[in-house]
Amino acid sequence: MADTVDMIEEDEGLPKNLVATVTDAVELGDAAVVDALLDPLHPADIADLYEQIDQRDRAALLQLWKGGMDGDILSELGDDLREEVINALEPTELAEAVRDLESDDVVDLVEDLDEEQQWQVLAALEAGDRVAVEKALAYPEESAGRLMQVEVVRSPSHWTVGEAIDYLRASDDLPEHFYHVVLVDPRMKPVGYVALGRLLGTPRAIHLTELVEASFRTFRVDQDEEDVAYAFNQYHLISAPVVDEDDRLVGVITIDDAMVVLDEEHDEDILRLAGVDAESSLTDKVIATTKRRFPWLAVNLVTAIFASLVIAMFEETIATLVALAVLMPIVASMGGNAGTQSLTVAVRSIATKDLTGANVWRVIRREVLVGLVNGAIFAVIMGLVGWIWFGQPMIGVVIALAMVINMVVAGLAGTGIPVVLEKMGVDPALASGAFVTTVTDVVGFFSFLSLAAVMLL
Repeated sequence: MADTVDMIEEDEGLPKNLVATVTDAVELGDAAVVDALLDPLHPADIADLYEQIDQRDRAALLQLWKGGMDGDILSELGDDLREEVINALEPTELAEAVRDLESDDVVDLVEDLDEEQQWQVLAALEAGDRVAVEKALAYPEESAGRLMQVEVVRSPSHWTVGEAIDYLRASDDLPEHFYHVVLVDPRMKPVGYVALGRLLGTPRAIHLTELVEASFRTFRVDQDEEDVAYAFNQYHLISAPVVDEDDRLVGVITIDDAMVVLDEEHDEDILRLAGVDAESSLTDKVIATTKRRFPWLAVNLVTAIFASLVIAMFEETIATLVALAVLMPIVASMGGNAGTQSLTVAVRSIATKDLTGANVWRVIRREVLVGLVNGAIFAVIMGLVGWIWFGQPMIGVVIALAMVINMVVAGLAGTGIPVVLEKMGVDPALASGAFVTTVTDVVGFFSFLSLAAVMLL
């Protein structure tokens, strides 16, 4: 057992054999081994392990590992598994798990739960903490009010360093982690903040206003959390105060919460580019996964039928020259890949606010030129391949021209379509893929087959 624990402590993440070892211990009902295996792990690693075992073993693990499931682990779990665990925990276990969490972590824990489960968690909190969480839940979803924690270290703006340090030392309810002391005026409006490191390294007689950082900025409680996360990343913020409609201090957002939002946005964009719902996870049930994926598969089916109708227009041309059926998927495939490349860059740039009205035409022009250059290079290659393969020089010319046309259109569509969708208020990550694929398929097939009909027949 000691060797196993040492192995867990030394490795980053989950050791390869840990899941099997824990599963064996659960099946044997050996609580001592389960405790020894899980206690040294970071909450994020325990959450990963929990997601990798099946439902039966998860239920048995919770029964064996009494008191081990804490709020930090619950915070790391996906929404579906979090609900499953909360339902399985006794009220006393749940109360113990969430008692030491900061208010923002509790909000994140309960905001996606149903009413009954929310009540279970809120009932486990002390009265003051419960009021703070309920107030945060009253703010709009995905807003700064939901993201902030109400535990704020603040001081009057006229204090000196010595007064602030004495106050901090005398306080017994400071947040577990904080980075700034927020300075407020008599109306509780934040006027600046001072970093802890600078506070501790400055003589006691210096006024706090002399140490205020230039990076100071505030966010309104109803501000979109995506804008907050962007500002943290753009301006290298560590924490920032949150104010109400009267500009009074009500909470603070820290960098760890902002980065979680950024990660979620990036993950969401990646999943949506593939036509997968952003809520999908490896632990979803078959029916739920099917429902989430079906709509965009249906859209893809419609677009594929549309591309097939274009092919049907040239049925006689293809029947006359079978080589066209062999070569035309190459044109569509190359255009699709080129369009996906441009699309991915465009969607990411829109999300990071790098692609704006000021530079959109320059970016589109660049992507079109890239498509032209790459198209010309591959046109030469495929022209030679088509000539050698089928012994007809004109087949090489046709596929070369079609390749250039489709890759230029791919660069235009891959950048232009997400920009247009974003202007229309449609998520470009969600809808662009189907449209870009349709354009490159239709243009690829039409250009190749129509050129063949004119030049070969």
